[in-house]
Amino acid sequence: MRGTMSRRSTARISTRVAIGMAVVALSAVGCSTTSEEEDVTVTESEFVQGDQDEVGDTSASSVAGLGLETVYFDYDRSNIRDDARPVLRANGDALRRANATVRLEGYCDERGDEEYNLALGERRANSVKGYLENLGVPSAQMRTLSYGEAKPAVPGHTEEAWRYNRRVEFR
Repeated sequence: MRGTMSRRSTARISTRVAIGMAVVALSAVGCSTTSEEEDVTVTESEFVQGDQDEVGDTSASSVAGLGLETVYFDYDRSNIRDDARPVLRANGDALRRANATVRLEGYCDERGDEEYNLALGERRANSVKGYLENLGVPSAQMRTLSYGEAKPAVPGHTEEAWRYNRRVEFR
């Protein structure tokens, strides 16, 4: 009898763990409104931070209503460009006034392997986060996520396309 109870308990725990893992996996990938499936790899920092509900208005419409602009990066770089500084100052002002929580999504062009590009996208998102923190935006208002080369803004295999794919977007 004791062995049977133990097996049942183990089975229940295993089932709960499997369901929990499925929920985490589905929440990390998110929902897609298109018929195509997206293969998105999430960096470890986003997995640890998760898509937890946070204090404040975090809806996409509230962030979109702030007029936050995307910033772009040079090839294989994560430092803030001179032309991005005024954009980030305006974004920082809007974030402080609205007290909104934002996700900083780092992206790369298709050059480089997947692991490298995920790390570079994360460095870019963290670079923007650090810059905004220096402008007075509280760290608690920002989360970072790297999509690496997934989700290109502009399709193509030329510098003209790649320059728009090296970016950090505000969501």
